[in-house]
Amino acid sequence: MVNMVETTSAWNTTGLHVHRKSLLHMSFYWGHKSEILFSGWPGSNSGMYALALMFVFALAVTVEWLSYCSIIKPGANKVAAGFFQTAMHTVRAGLSYMVMLAVMSFNGGVFLSAVFGHAVGFLVFGSRAFRKSGGSEKKPDLPPRK
Repeated sequence: MVNMVETTSAWNTTGLHVHRKSLLHMSFYWGHKSEILFSGWPGSNSGMYALALMFVFALAVTVEWLSYCSIIKPGANKVAAGFFQTAMHTVRAGLSYMVMLAVMSFNGGVFLSAVFGHAVGFLVFGSRAFRKSGGSEKKPDLPPRK
């Protein structure tokens, strides 16, 4: 038994009721025929699926970078720094939700791409593996997610 919604109903712009095929899965599945984030993307094209996996991976790495980057200089105007910090938090939250929505496609490759993206992002930007030793440790502009 396949746990997938095969058809959806909708009203088109002329007011006619139409049925169309959907790739909405209700449990994890493996395969390149999927819809991730946008209707019809990547579809059934293997190359576009690979691009979608790289896109989700890059989104997850970017979320980790935003979690640990330190752009605001000490002594900066507190009000301007506060607005900048708020803008960075908003972008990070939006990108995090995009990663979450991609994972909600229930595609196993997308899930692994997101997990590995977060892992690589943390390894590079959050762990001690690539930090310069010595000196005072610089704190990120945004507190890490809880």
